[in-house]
Amino acid sequence: MAQEFGSLDRRAAVKALLADRGDLLVVSGLGSSSYDLFDAGDHAGNFYLWGAMGGAAMVGLGLALAQPQRPVLVITGDGEQLMGIGSLLTVAVKKPGNLSIAVLDNGHFGETGMQMSHSGLGAKLEVIAQGAGITDVTEIADMKGIDAFGAALKDLRGGPRLARIRISSGEVERALPPRDGTYLKNRFRAHLGFAVT
Repeated sequence: MAQEFGSLDRRAAVKALLADRGDLLVVSGLGSSSYDLFDAGDHAGNFYLWGAMGGAAMVGLGLALAQPQRPVLVITGDGEQLMGIGSLLTVAVKKPGNLSIAVLDNGHFGETGMQMSHSGLGAKLEVIAQGAGITDVTEIADMKGIDAFGAALKDLRGGPRLARIRISSGEVERALPPRDGTYLKNRFRAHLGFAVT
């Protein structure tokens, strides 16, 4: 049975999360999550995943483990996280204190035609994450919750944390970030202080 979803504007929520980003590194999942991140302001510390459906949390995990002194945020959608649901188990086992995962959940597979997702049919990603062993888990339905989650993003020891953010399923105009994978990789590496060859 389908469940009701939130009314939060996805773009406003993402902008609020990144309002005081400092040295936050951000990995965005397939499609709309990358559009939302780009719309909030392109940044060399953004790593947009264009076609790695299900991979955002694992890329974020690898980054968090490799950069333990930098806060890492994964912004992804419910469909993308459902595709990589097993990644939550690995995140829980590895326990990176600097990793946060924000799941923008509208209950639909937005990139393939707005079919109802498992989340829209009743699966609760925050409960699944908690069952996997992630202890700092929250469901967010208003901007007050966004502000509270955003305030925790720079904490390098309190994670991993996951927020299921209940967004509206309304259509928003696409804001397309760069698509050149080599450019994005090199820009991100340079931002981290690594030589680009």
